[in-house]
Amino acid sequence: MNERKKLAMRRARSMPIKKGLSRPAAGRRRWLRPRWVAVVIGGVAVAVTTFLVASRGSAPTGPRELTSDQASRLAVTRFHNYQAGGRAVTINVPNTAGGLTITGSVDYRRKIGYGTVHGTGRDTSGDGLIQWTATTVFVHPMANTPAKAPARPPGSGWYSRPLQNYGSSLDSSLAIVLKLGSDRPDNAELLPQNGAAWVGQDRLDGHEVDIMTGPSARATSGTQGAVRYWIGSDGTMYRVRVGVASAPQPVVIDFDTQKYVPVRPVPGATPKR
Repeated sequence: MNERKKLAMRRARSMPIKKGLSRPAAGRRRWLRPRWVAVVIGGVAVAVTTFLVASRGSAPTGPRELTSDQASRLAVTRFHNYQAGGRAVTINVPNTAGGLTITGSVDYRRKIGYGTVHGTGRDTSGDGLIQWTATTVFVHPMANTPAKAPARPPGSGWYSRPLQNYGSSLDSSLAIVLKLGSDRPDNAELLPQNGAAWVGQDRLDGHEVDIMTGPSARATSGTQGAVRYWIGSDGTMYRVRVGVASAPQPVVIDFDTQKYVPVRPVPGATPKR
């Protein structure tokens, strides 16, 4: 090697290495690692945020297919009412004249309900006591209706009429309430096939509940659309909302709104045995 070439090689070794041009593989490793870490941290932040939002009660809403557990709870919810013997209820019936509120108890073994009726607007003329079976409605008008019905119904002053299957939002509501008890569970496997679905979650009087729609085939006479059930983790029914053809808004039935009082039939009432 001549002296000129040796001089050129010494000059090349002595030149400074420009940053970013030497050792390209090592340079890529140094930059890729911080970017990957940043992505992971960002992903964790999103996951934590999602968890916090979900834990505050904004879980995604349906409708979506029932899980096996949800279908099982929906299948036994009416049976639980029957097993309990009876439930305390409050029934809110909207109508164009103002609305009615029935507060009382339902005996699901004998299929009979009893309570007070309070109206708003023009419906106050119908205030008093009420008792009903699957076929008959008994009314006892009162000028000053108490908040709670007396445990023993009055022995006189009752008027009876047939329960109307169509055209009366009150009668449709009364009939629906009686049908919320059954002496046997429904078929959990058939519920999703017939249109039952999960809608969302809620909290009622300290109870965490799932909102589910029943199958369209279960809609009773005078109802519109699917019935919505608010059901607890053990299958207990806490609320039912159902559209009634003769009512401008859905009827809402709440359970355990007061202490259950066993129902005593009024004279002439013939509850189912």
